[in-house]
Amino acid sequence: MTAKKSSLFTLTLFACAFCCAVNATEVGQAAPQFTLPTLQLNKPTEFKQFAGKVVYLDFWASWCAPCRTSFPLLNALYAKLKGQGFEVVAVNLDEDKAKAEAFAKDFQVDFTVLRDEKGEWADKYVVESMPTSFIIDKQGVVQHIHHGFTHDDINGLEAKITALLAK
Repeated sequence: MTAKKSSLFTLTLFACAFCCAVNATEVGQAAPQFTLPTLQLNKPTEFKQFAGKVVYLDFWASWCAPCRTSFPLLNALYAKLKGQGFEVVAVNLDEDKAKAEAFAKDFQVDFTVLRDEKGEWADKYVVESMPTSFIIDKQGVVQHIHHGFTHDDINGLEAKITALLAK
C-alpha cells in the first residue's frame, strides 16, 4: 500500500470510528426517541410519553440469565417509586415473541414491556451486553448506563434513581 493510500485508509477508519462514537448513546446525551409495540397487545408506544419522569430503560432478552435476577427487583422498585414519577420501560430483543411473552408471564411484570425484534433501537442505543440499561432523567438525558445485573446492583441503581427523582 502506498503512503497516500495508507493515509487515506487511516483517515477513513478514523472518520468511521468517529461517526460510530457520535451515534452511541452516552451519559449526558439526550435519549433517542422511538416508537415500539407493547409485547402483549402490540400497541404502538412512544418513548416521549414518559417525558418528565425518571426512566429506567432496560434492553433484555428471555435467554439472558441476569435478566431473571433483574426483573423481580425492578418490579419491586417500580412498585415502590412509581408514585414519585419513576418508570421502568423494558425493551425485549427476542426474535421469538412467544419466548418473551413466557418470560414476562413468569415474572408478572407491572411495568411497560416493549418489543424490538429487529434490534433497531438496541443498535441505536449501542447495546452490547444483556441486559443493558439506561437511567434517563426528567429532561430526557441519559445519566447512567448499566451493563449486566447482579442482585447487589439494585441498591446502587435505586440510589441513583431516587437522587434524580428528588431534583
